[in-house]
Amino acid sequence: MTQPADVVVVGAGHAGCEAALAAARMGRSVVLVTLKQEAVARMSCNPAIGGLAKGHLVREIDALGGAMGRMADACGIQFRLLNRSRGPAVRGPRAQQDKELYHHAMSAELRRFQNLRLHEGEVAGLVVEGGRAVGVRMAHGSTIGATTVVVTTGTFLRGLMHMGLDHTPGGRVGEAPANALSGALTELGFRMGRFKTGTPPRLLRSSVDLMRFEMQPGDVEPTFFSEHTTCVALPQVPCHIAYTNETVHRLVEKNLDRSPLFTGALVGRGPRYCPSLEDKVVRFADRERHQLFLEPEGLDSPLLYVNGFSTSLPPEVQLEMVRAVAGLEDAEMVRPGYAVEYDYVDPTELRPTLETKRVRGLFLAGQINGTTGYEEAAGLGLMAGINAALAADGSESLVLGRDEAYLGVLVDDLVTRGTSEPYRLFTSRAEYRLLLGVDTASRRLGAHGARVGLLGAQAAEASKARWASIDHAARTIGIEPLPRGSEARARGGVSTVAELVRRPETDVEATVEYSPTLRALSPLDRRIVAELVKFEGYVERQRRTAERVRRSGAIRIPGTLAYGTLSGLSRELAEKLEHVRPETLDRASRIDGMTPAALSLLAVHIANAREGAAE
Repeated sequence: MTQPADVVVVGAGHAGCEAALAAARMGRSVVLVTLKQEAVARMSCNPAIGGLAKGHLVREIDALGGAMGRMADACGIQFRLLNRSRGPAVRGPRAQQDKELYHHAMSAELRRFQNLRLHEGEVAGLVVEGGRAVGVRMAHGSTIGATTVVVTTGTFLRGLMHMGLDHTPGGRVGEAPANALSGALTELGFRMGRFKTGTPPRLLRSSVDLMRFEMQPGDVEPTFFSEHTTCVALPQVPCHIAYTNETVHRLVEKNLDRSPLFTGALVGRGPRYCPSLEDKVVRFADRERHQLFLEPEGLDSPLLYVNGFSTSLPPEVQLEMVRAVAGLEDAEMVRPGYAVEYDYVDPTELRPTLETKRVRGLFLAGQINGTTGYEEAAGLGLMAGINAALAADGSESLVLGRDEAYLGVLVDDLVTRGTSEPYRLFTSRAEYRLLLGVDTASRRLGAHGARVGLLGAQAAEASKARWASIDHAARTIGIEPLPRGSEARARGGVSTVAELVRRPETDVEATVEYSPTLRALSPLDRRIVAELVKFEGYVERQRRTAERVRRSGAIRIPGTLAYGTLSGLSRELAEKLEHVRPETLDRASRIDGMTPAALSLLAVHIANAREGAAE
């Protein structure tokens, strides 16, 4: 066995990079094992980060001290704030990325840490002693010792790529699957499932006349992911909008007998909210067209990514479909789209720390947990890396509540409810989303990042001071009078700046002339103050609800409770409770099929079990 590390991370995708960097920043010795160093942080699918709910995740990763937000800001070639006209709870920052630059930026970040070593090779199994992971076994026979292990294998566990009725082993084009590790996890007793994802064809940019398409520019004032980013680092470029048509749809329908999705050749279930073009044509047969986005893969990249055109039909059919799109008649297809199916571990096998219940010291993160998306992977990788690092020296773990972060919602949904399809985060999944505004991530999570040693003291203090200033401004404008005789006071029938700000039609920038308090803040912080004042009643009501639920649900469930013997519970619910084994009454309340009556009954059984143990 080679020199052991505190933490060994398997896989260097978005989850693996965040896990390794988190553990390294926290001072642990880390070995990051990857099949190919040139594939570190590779964007296998779309060249973008963020979006609805996903942008929240990236903000939260940054607030805790993670890397994705800073890297995405540095490599962004177009920034847009989605749902700009909606409230702060549902807005979503998104940035097109230069894919190659992102890979190089993350690789450079990994190499900054002397206590983090990249190791190229295939992990074939785990070294488990006494029910604890103590290292990994490489395909060539050597082992790497570890105090804790984080597995982040993405789509590589028994990965199988499909194009038409042809299939090739692999987790990505040109990269072999990790079959042995999948077998090793199965032998350890983990419940495994099979999912699929897909990617669209790439076109040669020089073969497409982009002047024929509607241009989609970025925002004039960019919205960044990191609190520390102040300006764009790269030239900004537009995307373009195209549409499918009836000819494209007929080609899909004509070739469904050559689609692995519709012939049964592909058994893994795909993401419902990111369907293939074949799925869209069949499921939405009444639609005359579907929107497509032509996205550059980088400033110097010759490729265009056709967002919305994910397909696994044969390459020759794909080319015919592409050229049937108005404006793409002469397009050259550099790489066809394909589907990939892969193994994942049932996420109810995990504790809220992302440590497995079967093997102590083993953490799982990313698509192996049943998720889809770069941002979900990075968020899970960060949380697994933090908790693996904390476990390495016996420190208290970090578990975020559903009222604290979308990261808390993501983890809780997975470990409590599991998933029957690739899990994607939405703002609608968060019952306390008014508490989780996209601009408040550093306020909510900065203290956690500082406590675990991931966020530097200087950054933590700067963030704390900024929020103190914002809170002070929000209080001050509540008593700051509008000048007598001012147009706003005369026209609006209001007497304070806060009353003016609360008016739905008021633009906070129009209040600056009346308020020295707001004038002293940056435009971003002025907007945050205005939103705090406008929504404070709703936010406070939701905060009280969250606190009440937290108190009532904090009751811990004994780990030895035998659900099958509890009278009054249905057999189905008892089996689900036995399967998930929730740690608290709050988590039990979110298991599918749990009713208020059953939850009350469970609380009685818990109390009886405690009384029996105390006698």
